[in-house]
Amino acid sequence: MNKRSSWALPYFIFMVLFVVLPLLMVVIYSFQDSAGNFSMANFSKFITDKDSLSTFALSIEVAIENTLLCVIIGYPVAYILADKKLNKSAVTVVLFILPMWVNALMRTLATAELFNMAGITLGKGTLLFGMCYDYLPFMIYPIYNVLNKMDKSYAEAAEDLGAKPKEVFMKITLPLSMPGVLSGVMMVFMPTVSTFAISEFLTNNKIKLFGTIIQENINNSMWNYGAALSLLMLAIIAITTFLQGKSSEDTVDGGAI
Repeated sequence: MNKRSSWALPYFIFMVLFVVLPLLMVVIYSFQDSAGNFSMANFSKFITDKDSLSTFALSIEVAIENTLLCVIIGYPVAYILADKKLNKSAVTVVLFILPMWVNALMRTLATAELFNMAGITLGKGTLLFGMCYDYLPFMIYPIYNVLNKMDKSYAEAAEDLGAKPKEVFMKITLPLSMPGVLSGVMMVFMPTVSTFAISEFLTNNKIKLFGTIIQENINNSMWNYGAALSLLMLAIIAITTFLQGKSSEDTVDGGAI
């Protein structure tokens, strides 16, 4: 116990019990039928089930739309927060953190109630509004951190060489901030695909996303099919993470144009 590495033992045990073991169980259940025999029926069921495929396609569509909204809204906000000339108070940054102190479920319920009070029909529009409201901070802060830590000498050198503000932004600031944008996209896109509570409350369950199907199968004790769907989601997350990592490396290697 005197060795420094021994202090990592509790974290190793925690990771095995609450990360590795659950993931292993998901994989095992995915390749089993209700009788416990090895089977690929769960995956073939997903491929042949039109409802599951349409829900999956809708989830991807909603996730893309929500991610684009968060980028369009979040990047200017992050740029303003990181610019010392435009934002001279650290309190402004705290104001964007405050909503995250409230439970996401409570924020969603409050948003749904506001729509009901205003007489707004719940549907895809209210769903996108609620998702953008919930996930926008996860887009702002990765971009803000990159912009805030960015070496300002690059922009100053470009200005000294006669570059206009638009050219400085497009050729210096934007390329160097792409790792933050990619991190924000990752943090917004994947939770949007797998969420179910937001779609239930903000559409009165009219719109089902992929996370809703997983939840319904688990609640109905269809563990094997629910695990297979979860494994597909994990595969998508892994692929997206890999591509995001490669894109970040290319951005860093390429530098500013």
